[in-house]
Amino acid sequence: MVFDKAYFDAGVNRIGTDSEKWDGMIATHGDPDMIPMWVADMDFRSAPAIKEALAGVLARDTWGYTHSGVEDSQALCDFWARRHDVKLTPDDVIMSPCVVTGLRMAVRVTTKPGDGVLVNPPVYAPFYTAPTLNSRKLVMSPLHQDENGVWQMDFEDMRKKFASGEAKAMILCSPHNPCGRVWTEAELKTIVDMCHEYGAKVIVDEIHSDFVFAPAKHTSIMHVPGADDVAVMLCAASKTFNVAGLQQSAIVCRDAGIRKAIKDEMAAAGVTCGNAFALAATRAAYTACDDWLDGLVAYIKDNYDFTVQYIAEHMPRIKVTPMAATYLMWLDCRALGLEQEELMRRILAAHVKVNDGLFFGEHGRGFIRLNIACPRAQLEKALERLAMLLA
Repeated sequence: MVFDKAYFDAGVNRIGTDSEKWDGMIATHGDPDMIPMWVADMDFRSAPAIKEALAGVLARDTWGYTHSGVEDSQALCDFWARRHDVKLTPDDVIMSPCVVTGLRMAVRVTTKPGDGVLVNPPVYAPFYTAPTLNSRKLVMSPLHQDENGVWQMDFEDMRKKFASGEAKAMILCSPHNPCGRVWTEAELKTIVDMCHEYGAKVIVDEIHSDFVFAPAKHTSIMHVPGADDVAVMLCAASKTFNVAGLQQSAIVCRDAGIRKAIKDEMAAAGVTCGNAFALAATRAAYTACDDWLDGLVAYIKDNYDFTVQYIAEHMPRIKVTPMAATYLMWLDCRALGLEQEELMRRILAAHVKVNDGLFFGEHGRGFIRLNIACPRAQLEKALERLAMLLA
């Protein structure tokens, strides 16, 4: 099968499938004409090999307790070696239901109640709640935009917060959601060195690692010298292959002590992993879907280029954050002169749903996040509606 423009243009009808993106939106807003450009999943058919794997599980006729064997971890290791030049072993991998679960487990293991956990706003909302729901303090080190609109970390500010003991760990989004940054190896090495210097740990969410556009290249924290004893990496096939509803992810760590502590914490919380359908789908994703993924990334890049041009022509007051990764565009609407509530009201009035910038913290005020992982016709229709009210 050829995974070209025509394949992804075809999309898939998700109404009536218990889709949060579609059915949940319609239930919330009572608007069947609304176009969903929000929550981070995609409106494309997942790779055929995944559907075949799920059909194979369905054909078993019974679904008892499921064993997660070394082949599951090995498939992940082979994928990361092939796609990102990261050498892992099955021993480094802990299976987990979802990345947010892994995030919370890692926070509980690498810090104590009352410790500070550093985050870089604006950022994905669970980065704020993973510390606060576990009796940790939230320590903010905001990102800032350079003269080209690219978001950067403030390493001087981060160093002060580590050096003072205010922060005992850091949660990093890499690539960054919603700012679309791909952190360089030098930037990641700076974080690793600070962790060593100040006795801290870094938890890195790399769920968007497969959506990186050339010439940028994803560097995993597991590829950075010195990271082995300070880093925990979280990943999943869920975003890449649009199987988030199956609930399967992984926690990756080379330090045996940290791994044991995470396993113990998961056992104490009753967190288990053995969904028969999720395991089969993930193995298929990691072993038989590279061609589909290559076609997908090319299609999303074309959608990004189209959106940049469309906004420049029809909504020139909106500034597009340069996006090196993800399928989530971070749009600066501050020049429209609207309060955030009015901005969101107008967008909903246009029968389009996007993510409110405030979902990513107060530093997202004046911004919206637009999901462009959809067929071009859907994207064009949404942009046309937005242009009528936000030009």
